Amino acid sequence: MRSFIVLTAVLSLVLAAIVKADPTVAEVTHSEFQAVDASGEHTYSATDKVVLEGVLLHNPADMLDPTPDDTITETFNISGQWQIYFQGEGDDHAGTAVWLGQLYNNLPWIAPDGGYTNEEFVAEFSRLNAAQFSPGDRIRVTGYYLSYNGKLNINEQHNKEPEHDFTIELVERGVGLPRPEVVTLDELKDGDDEFIFDPNRQSGCEYYQGRLIKIEDVYFVDANDWGPHGELVITDGIKTLPLKLGRGNGIYAGSDNLTEPFDVIGIMDQESPYLIDGYRLYVMNYDGNGLVLAGREHRRADKPGDINLDGVVDGVDFAEFVEDWLKQETDAENL
Repeated sequence: MRSFIVLTAVLSLVLAAIVKADPTVAEVTHSEFQAVDASGEHTYSATDKVVLEGVLLHNPADMLDPTPDDTITETFNISGQWQIYFQGEGDDHAGTAVWLGQLYNNLPWIAPDGGYTNEEFVAEFSRLNAAQFSPGDRIRVTGYYLSYNGKLNINEQHNKEPEHDFTIELVERGVGLPRPEVVTLDELKDGDDEFIFDPNRQSGCEYYQGRLIKIEDVYFVDANDWGPHGELVITDGIKTLPLKLGRGNGIYAGSDNLTEPFDVIGIMDQESPYLIDGYRLYVMNYDGNGLVLAGREHRRADKPGDINLDGVVDGVDFAEFVEDWLKQETDAENL
């Protein structure tokens, strides 16, 4: 009996040590992190947490609505949400989403006190924004992760406790948005207009997922859902691709003035429990130019040096660059 008591005590200590052990963490590439098997399931599980570096592609508030409301009790309604995409550089041909939600407790498996109050959620924004990052900055993100509808996202695993916080560090400011890769619908859809899925992520939708791409010479099948969070479809006349609109200030009822055909610049996204399906192009904002569905910052990335966005790189762009630079210098001196 005495031996049993001792053994029980030892086992309790061992279990306590396991519970309190520090989480494992490793620096990985986006490509390693986003690896999938033949069914589309993610295969990365080497560590509890990961560290990823890459270039931030957009402003978080242009994607999801972060407005907190802790009075919501509807099941599965998370209320305020915050999300960014950042993509790998060089040979690291992939990208990753980072997500934060407010009312985790509206999920059936989370405890009733497991969500953020409005004040707590705003405090999380302040913590994350302390790095003062912007699109085109190189950032480093460290955190836990969960698979969701075809993506492996860095997040809090629906746990608001501080030890589950992810962190964002500013590595280098202003490295520039990556130039969007020009992709045709033939590279994303097969002859039956079905998504091309390559588990090796060397072609098809998985190859471009999480990255900034450009699709040229398309038009809307139907633009009636144009507006914040709108879901539309683009086509080249033969093949189609779902398109998701963000909530940038240029996307509102009546702001669609695109002539046909037009080009689209956005982030290749996936949103489907059927893990080899549900790909879409996510466009955060629109600047009303009438030719390219994209925000101003993404069109700048499309033609390096085209400061005034007229499609030509010339002395006018240099003059505007100098003017902008002098204005920044003057503003800095007046601080």
